[in-house]
Amino acid sequence: MKKLCYLWLLLLPLAFTACTSYKSVPYLQNDSIVNQVSQKPELYDARIQPKDLLTITVSTTQAELAVPFNLTVPTIAITGLQRNTTTQPSLQSYLVDNKGNIDFPVIGTLRVGGLTKGEAEELVKSKLKDYLKEEPVVNVRFINYKISVIGEVNRPSTFTIANEKVNVFEALAMAGDLTIYGLRNNVKLIREDQSGVKQIITLNLNDANVVLSPYYYLQQNDILYVTPNKAKAKTSDITSSTSLWVSATSILVSVASLLVTIFK
Repeated sequence: MKKLCYLWLLLLPLAFTACTSYKSVPYLQNDSIVNQVSQKPELYDARIQPKDLLTITVSTTQAELAVPFNLTVPTIAITGLQRNTTTQPSLQSYLVDNKGNIDFPVIGTLRVGGLTKGEAEELVKSKLKDYLKEEPVVNVRFINYKISVIGEVNRPSTFTIANEKVNVFEALAMAGDLTIYGLRNNVKLIREDQSGVKQIITLNLNDANVVLSPYYYLQQNDILYVTPNKAKAKTSDITSSTSLWVSATSILVSVASLLVTIFK
């Protein structure tokens, strides 16, 4: 009887999978419609938000002139029970406050919230004109550009995006793609904007028009949630009920065996 139950549990997911409509599985259906739409080329560029961590480097042909604008902090290396300061300090990072400001050395307060990386670089350059005779090279980078993927994916996790640009499909690829129980037409995007307003947007990955959506590219701190289908819920219920039933049966068999042994 136990073998029959286990065999049923193994075959059950296959039965649900076989019943799933093929039309709900492929991504980017009706892609010919998207190819016919005239699109205005516009490369995505992330915008700075409150609580972002930034590194800002200033370079000039005379390195000593840029030193006051490149603050460093000592890097502590822990070896065993000892704490040793390394000889190569790291650059000071700047935390964007809730008003979108950072405190930059010499210059003072800079409002960078809502700016792209390029716009922030131009802002710093304009402020440095009063201090440097030559135009410096300014580089702004995000340190904590992260997104999270949870739900019906094979490897749910939080991922750090080094190039500061990631779309929905790239995020799902990093999470090992959807499981067979994930609903491709009901992927939730949870987003909080610069003012703290939260949104939950439903994305249909079966529809090729998703690549034209303003939510196709993910912002820092976005969360993708892949909702499960009904088969997953049914399988979960059946598995729980079957486990309880098998456990109860095992207990009864053990009690019966004990009673037989006693009264033999």
